Amino acid sequence: MSKKVKVIIGSVREARAGEAVAKWFMEHTTEFEGDINFELVDLAKVNLPLMDEPAPPMSGNEYVHQHTKDWSKSISEADGFVFITPEYNHGYSPALKNAVDYLYNEWKGKPALMVGYGSDGASHSILQFREVLEFVGVRPLKDQLGIAQIWEAFDEKGQLKAEKIQGDVVALIQSLKDELSSGSASSIA
Repeated sequence: MSKKVKVIIGSVREARAGEAVAKWFMEHTTEFEGDINFELVDLAKVNLPLMDEPAPPMSGNEYVHQHTKDWSKSISEADGFVFITPEYNHGYSPALKNAVDYLYNEWKGKPALMVGYGSDGASHSILQFREVLEFVGVRPLKDQLGIAQIWEAFDEKGQLKAEKIQGDVVALIQSLKDELSSGSASSIA
């Protein structure tokens, strides 16, 4: 049975590189089709307001707003995640933090891969985001992928320049596939 992986674009800015990075990532998922069903989720389209639920998500998923119920359903049906995260001032985006904070139990026990982009490959934002994900029970994979100097990472044809990529995207997708298949903690940091 095919596993469901949500590829979440973590930036909602009008002029953002997240869409191009997600498109590039999705181009590498074709060889995994059948084993993994990758679904792109754009937080700009999900359009969650700042956390507005009256009760904290840890209290048992007693959501009152339809946008939260829809978000909960989307995340609950996933077996794993790929987070496409920018680096803003050495941190990840507030939209991504907000999206994670809306839920709690829906994240638990699921593996995740992070693809970061920014000036230095988003190592700072990935490190910070890893802590938040671990707290809500997501199991981040040990190895992640960064794209450096995002403002010049794509050529005139929209192709990502190989020298800007820090990590092997196909190997990382394979490690996510292995984790989804085994459920073991071997590739988890």
